[in-house]
Amino acid sequence: MSEDTHENDVDTTSDEDTGTSGRHDGEPEDNSKQEQLDEVREDPNGEYLTTDHGTRLEHTDDSLTAGTPGPTLMEDFHFREKMTQFDHERIPERVVHARGTGAHGYFQPYEDPDLGDYDDISDLTKASLFQDPDQRIPVFVRFSTVVGFRGSADTVRDVRGFATKFYTEAGNWDLVGNNMPIFFIQDAIKFPDLVHAIKPEPDDEMPQASAAHDTFWDFASLTPESTHMLLWVLSDRALPRAYRMMEGFGVHTFRFVDADGGTRLVKFHWKPLQGTHQLVWDETQKLAGKNPDFNREDLYEVIENGNYPEYELGVQIVEEDETDDFDFDLLDPTKIIPEEDVPVRPIGKMVLNETPDNFFAEVEQVAFHPGNVVPGIDFTDDPLLQGRLFSYQDTQLNRFNGANWDEVPINRPLAARHNNQRDGFMRQEINKGRVAYSPNSLEDDYPREAPEAEGGYVHVPASVEGPKTRTRSDSFDDHFSQARLFWNSLSEVEQDHVVSATHFELGKVDDQAVKERVVYELLNNVDHDLAVRAAEGIDVDPPSQPGDQLPAHDDESPALRMDARGSDSIASRKVAIVLQAGFTADHVTELRDRLVERDARVSIVSSTQGPTEGADGNEVSADENHETTGSIMFDAVLVPGGRDNVDALAAHGDAKHFVMEAFKHKKPIGALGEGIELLRAVDLPDIDLSDAGLESDAGVVTDAHGDDLDAFLDAFADEIMEHRHWDRADVSVPA
Repeated sequence: MSEDTHENDVDTTSDEDTGTSGRHDGEPEDNSKQEQLDEVREDPNGEYLTTDHGTRLEHTDDSLTAGTPGPTLMEDFHFREKMTQFDHERIPERVVHARGTGAHGYFQPYEDPDLGDYDDISDLTKASLFQDPDQRIPVFVRFSTVVGFRGSADTVRDVRGFATKFYTEAGNWDLVGNNMPIFFIQDAIKFPDLVHAIKPEPDDEMPQASAAHDTFWDFASLTPESTHMLLWVLSDRALPRAYRMMEGFGVHTFRFVDADGGTRLVKFHWKPLQGTHQLVWDETQKLAGKNPDFNREDLYEVIENGNYPEYELGVQIVEEDETDDFDFDLLDPTKIIPEEDVPVRPIGKMVLNETPDNFFAEVEQVAFHPGNVVPGIDFTDDPLLQGRLFSYQDTQLNRFNGANWDEVPINRPLAARHNNQRDGFMRQEINKGRVAYSPNSLEDDYPREAPEAEGGYVHVPASVEGPKTRTRSDSFDDHFSQARLFWNSLSEVEQDHVVSATHFELGKVDDQAVKERVVYELLNNVDHDLAVRAAEGIDVDPPSQPGDQLPAHDDESPALRMDARGSDSIASRKVAIVLQAGFTADHVTELRDRLVERDARVSIVSSTQGPTEGADGNEVSADENHETTGSIMFDAVLVPGGRDNVDALAAHGDAKHFVMEAFKHKKPIGALGEGIELLRAVDLPDIDLSDAGLESDAGVVTDAHGDDLDAFLDAFADEIMEHRHWDRADVSVPA
């Protein structure tokens, strides 16, 4: 059919020819723009899913692989198109992990068995960064939230990124992980759908940095593989007290390769040596307004004070011939290997000891890629990992507008670089010579390939066979067993927090069918009581019986409880001394000095900043006033004695609120001498506030005599190390 026979031909007459401004005669001028917009509006309702080029898609939930399971194939045009479009959606900030901060430091393998279980890791991997305990490998770590834009708050409920760049002698290794050991989806082709669902809804750009809306929970309710991860995100793991107090995980199963070519599967774990601790939900909401940079500020402050964050790197090792011993697929990124089944073996320690000099040049321009590995570390056929190996490189091409992002100083390896790349946007390296190809004879074929014995990277020669197919391995089908394991492993308090989080998240969902699907088809297949409790808070009829896919086990993993990850010092903990004029000087100056000697951080909080006079006429300088801070920014509160001090505090609403709010949030509280009367004035429930001497009750430490500061401090420090005192009575505190 010739073009001139089309009934709906597009009018190609130019504006110049018609003498109009792109408008047909007789057309209302105020509707011209509206009609232009109508031409590009798309309504997908009732339509088939297609590629950008109009090809209808038969399947979109799994990547094209060689066999089941198997590696993702390069010819998967649908995956590459979908992921490329997604990677290029935001300019210039990251699509995900936009809100972050970072720090420099070093990694050092263990040598002394007293520091860990190190006993010559060369039997596991030939990776050079693990071989020399006298070598300190430079690192840069970027911590981040996932969902929010750069201007969002630090303390939102979210997964936290934990990405580490090791600048090794063999090249850069990027361990790109999160503070949760699993993920929402099993195949990378679903990642654009996940992020589109959890990001602000596209019609009104709300809500910011939150999963508490219809589109996310609609997606989740229809994606049962996300159930395990949902439980983690609803738990206290999504509200870390500080970046230095959260675990990190490589998420995927990788391979270690030894010098003889032997392989074994490995999962990577970061264990914070300052304990794994959380905020409570009420704190996070208030911090988002009072100090949206709370976690970022904390990281800078502790490093600059010399309280360097430290993390132990551990590995879980599974021999290749042991993979069938597990009742789940080790390549499924929605599954953990319980630590009780395969203990985490510590192999080294990371110390973060330097803050960036230029936030943009370092934190914003640092670029990670899980494909940046060194000899001794290789990949598996985990379908989420396979997709990330494409996506991260593609993302950096978009963010940096070219391929030379690896030449930016923060990304440039310390290892020498020699290849035939010469051009491209923002090229920084000045390469000499006329040869930029291989093979060549003009430069004796340099730079030439390195044999494996000289450090050349060789992929594990794994056997691959099977039909090209978009199917998922049957071994990935169990979506509830480990979600139930996680729920069973939580303490009663942690379970209560999950239920409360469910009430908040689903309470923000308007669509009743979405809420019902989450309760009936997800939560009820994890735990019937959880589903009933969740339903009762969100106007959903509670299910009458357990779900038909409820796992038939009551297994627990104690390692998953947060209270199993404590610390044995108060280093870097932040203590507020709340006072007014007339305080007992010894209580303030001596306890402040002794707390600082234990590497705690101490701030004096009063109604005004600056000099405040004690009962003996000596002054201390108040660091903060009640307008600039709050109990939410501290780990513990201390009230000194002094008659005038306590009378003034008891008459000061902000001071009483400070103490009562800290009590509500289960934080340690200490009081000396007359300071106990302030605790009586705010009426702390079920707490023994006697005048008998040193007492400790549910994290409240008092000493009416105030004459043995060493004993008081020891008791107070013990309570601080507990972090929260969940056995304390609940209270309501006026806002």
